[in-house]
Amino acid sequence: MHSDTATKARVLADLPVSDAVLDLIAGRVELVPWDSATDRIDAIYTYGHPTVDDAMLARWPGLKVVSNFGVGVDHIDVKAATQRGIPVGNTPGILDGATADLAFSLMLAAGRRLVEGDRYARGPDFLRFDPSFMLGREIHGATIGIFGMGRIGRQVAKRARGFDMTVLYHNRTKSDEAEIALGARYATRDELLANSDYIVLTVPLTAETRGMIGRKELAMMKPTATLVNVARGAVVDAMALTEALAAKRLHAAALDVTDPEPLPRDHPLLKLNNIIITPHLGSATVETRRKMAEMSVVNLFAGLEGQPLPYRVM
Repeated sequence: MHSDTATKARVLADLPVSDAVLDLIAGRVELVPWDSATDRIDAIYTYGHPTVDDAMLARWPGLKVVSNFGVGVDHIDVKAATQRGIPVGNTPGILDGATADLAFSLMLAAGRRLVEGDRYARGPDFLRFDPSFMLGREIHGATIGIFGMGRIGRQVAKRARGFDMTVLYHNRTKSDEAEIALGARYATRDELLANSDYIVLTVPLTAETRGMIGRKELAMMKPTATLVNVARGAVVDAMALTEALAAKRLHAAALDVTDPEPLPRDHPLLKLNNIIITPHLGSATVETRRKMAEMSVVNLFAGLEGQPLPYRVM
């Protein structure tokens, strides 16, 4: 693109973006702050999941592309964009392994009470070793139930095999690949809830999955079970989960995502000891975030140049 500022494409972005993104853009476009009132925007770049609805898309008739840093696009009205002829790009595939690593890390940490143990070991009360204190639940040989056997779900199942776990899964459709390659077994929703020691959520946020884990579902889980959510916060009813954990009807929960995100600082979930909450770290590795930056910027410039997006949301 021409270096003259007047001819640069104007890209609306929820700033600040990472240094990796800035390096790749390198002055080739003009980044416009999210809340700016402006007559011309050529593209939208979503970095931290701001909402892009039809009303926003309608403001700029010359809009050429919406590029998302990340794979989840529940914050973007893809249907409205498609109807307006605006392609939407995301970053599929690259973050599967990192997110599965985090899901397994959360499962291990919650099952074995690592965060509680760290706090206790640093505190004033750890004066002698007590073999009967702070017992957790075993992971090896346990049963894991995975809601959503997509790319991330399959990566979680792959890791579970290394721990000799029985792998159950529930999906909209059965996955012959997962069953043959990973030894996973399809289960109904109720079977998975009732029989799993660890339940991992990797589903996209849709009308069907919003609030899919509520009071009824939590009541069906074993009191020794642990819930892990690396999907989207709104998949779980936060107040129902708070009640179940406070009443010790579950062993533990581990959340990388919440609804809202972040939680209000006085939210009752934050006061519980049997929950681990991380700040949406699923894809937060140097390697994965760099690749996400590259893919999202490639999508951005392809759209600006009127070319097909290499990673388009269909």
